[in-house]
Amino acid sequence: MLYEGIFYIAKIALFDINKYFCNRKVFEFMKHSNTEEQFKNVLKECRELFSKKLHDYGSSWRILRPSSLTDQLFIKAKRIRSLEIKKKSLVGEGIRPEFIGLINYGIIGLIQLDHGYADAVDMTPEEALSLYDKYAEAALSLMLKKNHDYDEVWRDMRVSSYTDFILTKLVRIKEIEDIKGQTLVSEGIDSNYMDIINYAVFGVIKLTKED
Repeated sequence: MLYEGIFYIAKIALFDINKYFCNRKVFEFMKHSNTEEQFKNVLKECRELFSKKLHDYGSSWRILRPSSLTDQLFIKAKRIRSLEIKKKSLVGEGIRPEFIGLINYGIIGLIQLDHGYADAVDMTPEEALSLYDKYAEAALSLMLKKNHDYDEVWRDMRVSSYTDFILTKLVRIKEIEDIKGQTLVSEGIDSNYMDIINYAVFGVIKLTKED
């Protein structure tokens, strides 16, 4: 009887453990299965802001040379890191808007790489939006491929890690620019821009969840 009782208790415990892990797997799947939707929602929000700024300023960013864009991205990433460390903003703008800025300037960077910079505004808002959509779609496609291979690991990372990785990418870009793109084994500037965009989107998703 004693052994039967022990066996019965163990059987119940094993059933509860299996039930726990099964429910956990279902929960994890449900939580992660909306990554594409979350990513698209962030890009939609960024596009709306980009469109509004096109209305107000036109494609004035066409004048920016690659090095200037890199510095603009660097400033934003450094401000995010500063706010993460200090835990306080004196000008009232938080971290989330800066990540959105990184996404939009990252896409602008990809446009400039492919089309070069101009001495005057030479692109209509409609043309700019069309190019924006092209590179946003490319960023989404890259994320889906990497997310498949890395299995949602970004969800276990901290937002501060995204910030540090973005800064690392920007330092690499500055180095590549300084040596005129003559790399031996490194990825090009465009790949680094893509990674910056995707890390920034992950940051927005996480910060939206926290809000």
